[in-house]
Amino acid sequence: MSIRNLESLFQPRSVAVIGASDRPGSVGAVVLRNLLQGGFAGPVWPVNRRHARVGGLAAWRDVDALPGVPELAVICTPAPSVPGLVADLGRRGTRAAVVLSAGLKQPMHEGGPTLEQAMLEAARPHLLRVLGPNCIGLLVPGVGLNASFAPSNAQAGPIAFVSQSGALATAMLDWAAPRGIGFSHFISLGDSADVDFGDVLDY
Repeated sequence: MSIRNLESLFQPRSVAVIGASDRPGSVGAVVLRNLLQGGFAGPVWPVNRRHARVGGLAAWRDVDALPGVPELAVICTPAPSVPGLVADLGRRGTRAAVVLSAGLKQPMHEGGPTLEQAMLEAARPHLLRVLGPNCIGLLVPGVGLNASFAPSNAQAGPIAFVSQSGALATAMLDWAAPRGIGFSHFISLGDSADVDFGDVLDY
């Protein structure tokens, strides 16, 4: 267990959305919309290989093209791209990433390591912390951070909620909103390849 670099996950000053999109209903579109509507005060940098603008913002072709080092990156791209993206982010100096992508249990090639193992190997030299993969993300309402593809936002409040299950997390958001129940942190762990219950509780 370690809380190393978790402040970059929960209190970032800048966020990059890798795989940001304008395609209605796509994960990249929902995450970008949630970040912008949540009231996050820092810069939000969409990364999209094909489009110069996404969600009304200037978009960047890749991690190396970004105008600064994102403290937090939210990865919404297909599983095979994740290890390389984590390596690129680590080299830039990013210290935390939320990996929403599913499917990282599959091997990179026959008899080889899984994509998840390759992701962790890419992160390790840079001490980059990974939430997920296969999660819906995290919300920190007090700082306006909604780095998730949850269908609704969370109100600020005193309760921290941590769940492995994205379905349970979504149901809890739906239940809490009409009751006026707020959260300090709202976290979906997914597959817990790196950041796990112990890390989050210690933090």
